[in-house]
Amino acid sequence: MDLRGRAVLSVKRLQVLLMLFHTMVRIMAEQEVENLSGLSTNPEKDIFVVRENGTTCLMAEFAAKFIVPYDVWASNYVDLITEQADISLTRGAEVKGRCGLNESELQVFWVDRAYALKMLFVKESHNTSKGLEATWRLSKVQFVYDSSEKTHFKDAVAARKYTANSHHLSALVTPAGKSYECQAQQTISLASSDPQKTVTMILSAVHIQPFDIISDFVFSEGAVWYPGKNQTSGCGILGPELPLVHLFPGEMGKSDHRLILKV
Repeated sequence: MDLRGRAVLSVKRLQVLLMLFHTMVRIMAEQEVENLSGLSTNPEKDIFVVRENGTTCLMAEFAAKFIVPYDVWASNYVDLITEQADISLTRGAEVKGRCGLNESELQVFWVDRAYALKMLFVKESHNTSKGLEATWRLSKVQFVYDSSEKTHFKDAVAARKYTANSHHLSALVTPAGKSYECQAQQTISLASSDPQKTVTMILSAVHIQPFDIISDFVFSEGAVWYPGKNQTSGCGILGPELPLVHLFPGEMGKSDHRLILKV
């Protein structure tokens, strides 16, 4: 083989090696996730962290419950009646995620992957009277559930996996560079692949930041939301922008505004 042929072969080998390297980097980045729910003082709240390139790129704390309607046979085995499963996101869940400049994603699996939650976040810029302003929001929620799972579903008809999706969702809208916090319950409706069924997702004790995290394991300054005067649930009023305090008793003094996570 002449020198030119060897050079071409070497270039091709280098290209293949580079492709394998980038693939491995991407896989490793997706696997840098932590379920730190054990650090929460609220037994119903989970804490998830996604890290890429050795730094935190997405942090999420929340409690989640899903109200799922499903059909069972009536006592005459002719008619169908609708029952309801209440499915809470439990501790010890498997977590995956990815981060991007303008799009980030959190995936959570529990009960041997009988249930899976996917949350997609996007960051956008808008022209306003003050100029160009950037915000981020929760743009899509997907919930996969298996009605053959016996803990929550009792004798479900046509028991199998179903997928419930949000439509035209724009939730948790927050100025770019800030985290979102709201303690009140918020509901999101999800259309199920089980015909004529709507799944209700209930979020509470929410603290999320999917972009622009400056310090490892530390939420940025928070945009805190509160219910309005005429609201019985949900958050719609933006409160004072203050550092959000998350302290574990005995760990730090009251003046410290960092979230301390031991890994």
